[in-house]
Amino acid sequence: MCHVIVTCRSMLWTLLSIVVAFTELIAFMSADWLIGRAKPSSSEEVDNRTGGSQEPYRPTLGIYGRCTRISHMQFSRRDTLCGPYAENFSEIASGFWQATAIFLAMGIMILCTVAFVSVFTMCVQSIMKKSIFNVCGLLQGIAGLFLILGLILYPAGWGCQKAISYCGPYASAYKLGDCSLGWAFYTAIGGTVLTFICAVFSAQAEIATSSDKVQEEIEEGKNLICLF
Repeated sequence: MCHVIVTCRSMLWTLLSIVVAFTELIAFMSADWLIGRAKPSSSEEVDNRTGGSQEPYRPTLGIYGRCTRISHMQFSRRDTLCGPYAENFSEIASGFWQATAIFLAMGIMILCTVAFVSVFTMCVQSIMKKSIFNVCGLLQGIAGLFLILGLILYPAGWGCQKAISYCGPYASAYKLGDCSLGWAFYTAIGGTVLTFICAVFSAQAEIATSSDKVQEEIEEGKNLICLF
């Protein structure tokens, strides 16, 4: 018989698992990993409507995508164009970034799988006589290791030609040159930290759903058990 067990700790772990998966996915897809040096053009130096100076635009570069500004001289307006600069995996600017993409993708796939499974932990608490929380916690720990490897390898690719075109000639492995780190990189780091927190907290979720109080309510014949 299926028992729906909801506790404060198990619900918090489920929500945190979903948040972590989406956080890493959004960071991976973003082009805001590197913020390039300002590149003013003659069409951007003066605002035709106000006559004042325009702040130089700083393009952004991601693992496989980029954002840049395109000027329309005829209409005196500027559009920001974002999209992948690499049409396939082999066109990613650096071998280190290719490795980063692989490790991050593997970690994110595991996190998304755990996030999906975590929704069903209210009804299913074990798989092949093993706690589903412990299994998911182990998978989250493995995903965290993949994410760490990806984040360590990413700065090694700052010396590629693509990064140099954004960050200037002084950019090299682990040296930003004229660039600065964008929000996506910090978001990926924050998501990695939360991944390990989730892995540790999964043990608390398992303890909460297998506590004596839960067992007592099961013995009383209750199918819906909510403990907060």
